[in-house]
Amino acid sequence: MTDFVFRRVRTLDCIFEPRPWDWAERESARIDAHWSTIAADNPALFDGRVLVQHRGVFDGDVFRGAYLETRFSRFIAWRDFGFPDTGVRNCFAMAALRSGDGAWLLGVMGDHTSNPGKVYFPAGTPDFDDVVGDRVDLAGSVLRELGEETGLRPDDVALAPDWTLIEAGPRVACMRDALVDAPAAEIRARILAMLAQEEQPELSDIRIVRTVADIDEEAMPPFVSAYLRERLR
Repeated sequence: MTDFVFRRVRTLDCIFEPRPWDWAERESARIDAHWSTIAADNPALFDGRVLVQHRGVFDGDVFRGAYLETRFSRFIAWRDFGFPDTGVRNCFAMAALRSGDGAWLLGVMGDHTSNPGKVYFPAGTPDFDDVVGDRVDLAGSVLRELGEETGLRPDDVALAPDWTLIEAGPRVACMRDALVDAPAAEIRARILAMLAQEEQPELSDIRIVRTVADIDEEAMPPFVSAYLRERLR
């Protein structure tokens, strides 16, 4: 069983601190070959600019981190090769979407994405849209990803004042509760109506979780299952 470390913090203080990613440079030929293979199987994948964290530390109720920029092909190879470089982590923000009647709502990733069929809360690898000056705005990333994936607007949700960070090996999930004051079934219907209008939506469905019996251990990343079990106790 995977061990997770749960931490509560009030503030994420993250900066954009570019530097070369030595592992990716050394492995560039292998990475390019891997990308050619997966892109041929899934032409919808885009080799855009993303961020990975090369430094992170907890300072009381503040989490401080620094990010470098790389390409998605490098990031996805690092993941698919089993996270061989332990000097970086995938530290990302995730909107733990909750309804007014106490249920959790998670998205099912579409077949054209890099995580087809996986079930988790709205989230995304930080990218250059999250860089504001010399800062990496993970709080803004929560709202951006939530809007892009579900159509929910900032004024639709009430964000919790604090964060739950889950350290899961090479991943650090920065979870922030996002409450929508409506029943779960109504929120799901609204999101599905928005998805139906998109030519290629990122999500293929919305799952509602009310009890531990609704947790899908096979489709959900282990840290998401762990978060839900913790909150549903």
